[in-house]
Amino acid sequence: MATAKYTEDNIKSLEPHEHIRLRPGMYIGKLGDGSAPDDGIYIIFKEIVDNSIDEFVMGAGSQIDITVSEHRVHVRDYGRGIPLGKVIDCVSKINTGGKYDSSAFQKSVGLNGVGSKAVNALSYYFRVQSIRDGRTKVAEFSRGVITKNEKERDETEENGTIMIFEPDNTIFKNFKYKTEFLESQIRNYVYLNSGLTIKFNGKKFVSKNGLLDLLTEKTDDTILYPIIHSRSKDIEFAITHGNSYGEEYYSFVNGQYTSQGGTHLGYFREAIVKTIRDYYKKDYDASDIRTSVIAAISIKIQEPVFESQTKTKLGSQSIEPNGGTSLRSFILDYVTKELDIYLHKNPETARIIQNKIVQSERERKEIAGIKKLANERAKKANLHNKKLRDCKIHLDDEKLENRFESSIFITEGDSASGSITKARNVQTQAVFSLRGKPLNCFGLTKKIVYENEEFNLLQHALNVENGIDNLRYNQIILATDADVDGMHIRLLIMTFFLHFFPELVKNGHLFVLQTPLFRVRNKKETIYCYSEQEKQSAIKKLGSNPEITRFKGLGEISPDEFEQFINEGIRLEPVLLTKEMSIQKLLEYYMGKNTPQRQEFIIDNLRIEEDDLKELEEMVQLTIDN
Repeated sequence: MATAKYTEDNIKSLEPHEHIRLRPGMYIGKLGDGSAPDDGIYIIFKEIVDNSIDEFVMGAGSQIDITVSEHRVHVRDYGRGIPLGKVIDCVSKINTGGKYDSSAFQKSVGLNGVGSKAVNALSYYFRVQSIRDGRTKVAEFSRGVITKNEKERDETEENGTIMIFEPDNTIFKNFKYKTEFLESQIRNYVYLNSGLTIKFNGKKFVSKNGLLDLLTEKTDDTILYPIIHSRSKDIEFAITHGNSYGEEYYSFVNGQYTSQGGTHLGYFREAIVKTIRDYYKKDYDASDIRTSVIAAISIKIQEPVFESQTKTKLGSQSIEPNGGTSLRSFILDYVTKELDIYLHKNPETARIIQNKIVQSERERKEIAGIKKLANERAKKANLHNKKLRDCKIHLDDEKLENRFESSIFITEGDSASGSITKARNVQTQAVFSLRGKPLNCFGLTKKIVYENEEFNLLQHALNVENGIDNLRYNQIILATDADVDGMHIRLLIMTFFLHFFPELVKNGHLFVLQTPLFRVRNKKETIYCYSEQEKQSAIKKLGSNPEITRFKGLGEISPDEFEQFINEGIRLEPVLLTKEMSIQKLLEYYMGKNTPQRQEFIIDNLRIEEDDLKELEEMVQLTIDN
């Protein structure tokens, strides 16, 4: 085998902005098109807003104005403003910034001086303006290269910094900001910074009660007792129990939402278990104590250590740099003391919590035997399991971090799963094939997950038996036909996740695959259309009676065509739960007793042609009666 040449010519030196553009994943995680909350366009949005938040934390400026229109983002704070002589360096030179000076930024989110530089390098258009003590400085860039360097001039506006950017569509292809994801980020900012006002597209966001407000938004009237809330200068927590399965946590460090948790969340969960055991003087199983917990924790520490540039998982073991006070003792001491005091002062809440623990213990023991047999069946099935066609990154290396690069399609029927399996990216995309319609599990206990072979194998494929901490795939994609049966199957799978694994949905892992309804083509060009409107536009463009094909099932789309719809050109619709939605009420509405509203929902949410309507209405009635 010939050895490749390796000479001085192979050694390359890149400018910082060139390296960021060449390896964007190192700086902002995955790219995406905006359909997932951890896509790159939300990371770079956060990087800019974080700078303004840090100004507020340091006591400068109590309002931030944010506007997002089309692809352009405008952020204006009223902080101290970047020192005018360093404006260009702060947004273009790696390892340049005020956050290396702990006296200027003591408990900042960003500490490595990369955030705004990454946004600059990954933006088609980037503009920075600093206003400071009656003077201002403006500079503009494109893809990290300076295009305008204005001289300092007098300015009458208030102090602060203005940053405007437009992500580069050659890197973020077909991207679109989702208002729901942006508003979720903004709500977190105000919950964690009482006294801060953020105006987003004219809408005002403010919070007086911190994590109490956050948990109030995330819960509904089905919680078992009033939210327990406590806060001091550098730590705050809120906790309650609901009726759903699993655990649901929201964790933050220095105002940063750590979606993957980290050391602080681990110690918080430990503190909950310790307090409960000590209070009741019983060695309850940790899983029984934490089942149905809904909680949030926020801490502020100096120079936090994160496990990636996107700052989604904390790795710190102390609350100060170079050792100092243990983070574990800091969290355990505060949480156990405050929670214990609350329980002693509120015996009714203590009684409700104990009843919930006993109920969870009883159910866990009831399914123990079934669970053991089900796990053995699942392990045996995995040896020759055609239901799951896994992706190579999991087959070759079962490291948990690989999940952030992987996705799984859940589909029904041999033809549909066959097309997707042949067309998928085998490196990162897995396929799970359902056999027929899943069981409607609304109102059933978790016992059914182990008794039902489809549910049991699905939870093992996802590795969510003990919660979503070990979820194997970042994106779970429902791939069902665009007809009434497909819609019903989709609703049944959603019910499974919402009922037994609600945190999986709330954390933005569940999606619906959008596939074209029509193919319009002539001898020169083929256009795939996702709606009636797109079809009419395609007909108008191609003219002269083009061939029109209506896809009614995924199995009708050839693997060669399918490859275009599930790889680079994939269109995903995230399953979102807004603050107005109660999971219990949603499931009662759509999966409880049949109602005319449910029939209307299925019809209204199917993308159909008018010729299909009469047949559809008959099919819907038959379907919802089953």
